[in-house]
Amino acid sequence: MTRYRLTVEYDGGPFMGWQRQPHGPTVQQAIEEAVAAITGEKVVLHSAGRTDAGVHALAMAAHCDIAKAVTPFRLSEGLNARLRPLPVAVLKAEVVAGDWHARFSCIGRRYRYRIVNRRAPLTLEAGRAWQVTVPLDAGAMHEAAQGLVGRHDFTTFRSIQCQAESPVKTLDRLDVRRAGETIVIEADARSFLHHQVRSMVGCLQLVGRGKWSAADLEGALEARDRAALGLNAPPDGLYFAAAVYPDDETPKPKTR
Repeated sequence: MTRYRLTVEYDGGPFMGWQRQPHGPTVQQAIEEAVAAITGEKVVLHSAGRTDAGVHALAMAAHCDIAKAVTPFRLSEGLNARLRPLPVAVLKAEVVAGDWHARFSCIGRRYRYRIVNRRAPLTLEAGRAWQVTVPLDAGAMHEAAQGLVGRHDFTTFRSIQCQAESPVKTLDRLDVRRAGETIVIEADARSFLHHQVRSMVGCLQLVGRGKWSAADLEGALEARDRAALGLNAPPDGLYFAAAVYPDDETPKPKTR
């Protein structure tokens, strides 16, 4: 039995999320079925994260165990052939140690959120970014975001469906930058609560519009109450950007 690590890119639009669901297509199901078609084996695919419906990935890390002898190159080529025309691509396949685990070996995760700040409708970016038509102050958003960095109780920014044992997380980085009409928010942490990034982005958007101040954002955090949340951003602009492992080089997520 050989353990393979897969690096996966996908458009989350057509899927109910990463994890298998009884009521619709998922990325996990699509890849597991592709592996079965190639190898004749039923496998379980484990991932570094579980993205919601409509959320995308630039480099999701996953693994599965396969008994059949197959080279990493042939595996990735075969999977990509079987996955067409679904918007899922295996960027890389590699053999890893038998005790390597996509979820439990992961020591850091990076999410990226993209806002297109313009009045004209989205065409090429439709479904892949959140359109905000009123002007946003990215500098004010970045300054306010620094109040969320560090170890906090993020109950306010946690979905009521979150299954994490504790709402306390350490946010290592939350940066906001503008490039033309695009505003990019990047968040780094060992792990995140369900909807944490989308909830933080939604509130930062209120800061950018001038409806909230940095003090309002800090007050929402300190409230430790989901009712204090200003806004939950839509899934369209959210991307799982990178998973970090002890033996990896510093990840270099794509710039979009």
